[in-house]
Amino acid sequence: MVEYKLVISELATSLARTVTDPQAAGFLGKRIGETVGGELIGAAGYTFRITGGTDKSGFPLRPDLPGARQTRLYVGTGFGFEAPRLGMRKRRTFRGNTISEDTVQINLVVEQKGSKPLAELLAAS
Repeated sequence: MVEYKLVISELATSLARTVTDPQAAGFLGKRIGETVGGELIGAAGYTFRITGGTDKSGFPLRPDLPGARQTRLYVGTGFGFEAPRLGMRKRRTFRGNTISEDTVQINLVVEQKGSKPLAELLAAS
């Protein structure tokens, strides 16, 4: 059984919601940057964009790493590592950009608003 914690950002607020099968099955195979219809989680009229996530070990999903595999990358400044000194690099573990069964958290951003407030729709279901 697949279960995801969704963190949905809308302007300055964010909402958290947990989804299980069959709603969670609609996220399998999606990648960072793709859009998802709000009907999938009970928010009709809304459209969401996947911006990131975390796997079961706490490693972030990296947008430029294809697939759902876990790998160690040698990184400098940028995503997942902020160098304390100029030129410093370090090896960090990341997960690919595809959502799989190992993903625990998915970050979403509202792309298109519906007619009702999002907090009202998610609280009702």
